[in-house]
Amino acid sequence: MHIQIERDAFGRLVLIDMDGERHVGIVPVRAFPLTAPDHGISLVGSDGREQVWVDNIDDLPADARTLLQQDLAARDFAPTLMKLHRVSSFGVPSTWHISTDRGETSFVLKAEEDIRRLEGGALLIGSAQGVQFRIADVKALDRASKKLLERFL
Repeated sequence: MHIQIERDAFGRLVLIDMDGERHVGIVPVRAFPLTAPDHGISLVGSDGREQVWVDNIDDLPADARTLLQQDLAARDFAPTLMKLHRVSSFGVPSTWHISTDRGETSFVLKAEEDIRRLEGGALLIGSAQGVQFRIADVKALDRASKKLLERFL
């Protein structure tokens, strides 16, 4: 793929397309962020229109790939839930006290629908604050965490 991506003086991503046209303020958007994060990435312009479709991020030159991966990593903040210590109640809303790969925290679960099942036994739990917590494999959790979690599934 013959495109270039750079950052301007304001930190915005700039796409230089095959015709040499500059598109300032592009935003990379993953089509399948959980199941195929490196495949199907749309580069959306500041007008909200897709400028370029990237089938596979590995098809891009190394410098463009690095810039996109940095931008996507900052937007895709989703800590991994490692242990569920306690919940305030078994109804919703409830406050969950947890350990993640980034430390201990707590969050509010508004509704049971905020727990989404993913492929391979994974879960994605959306907090009232907008943070998404991932559980890669429910079976890998400790016994007490699984027991608390089962009340909500």
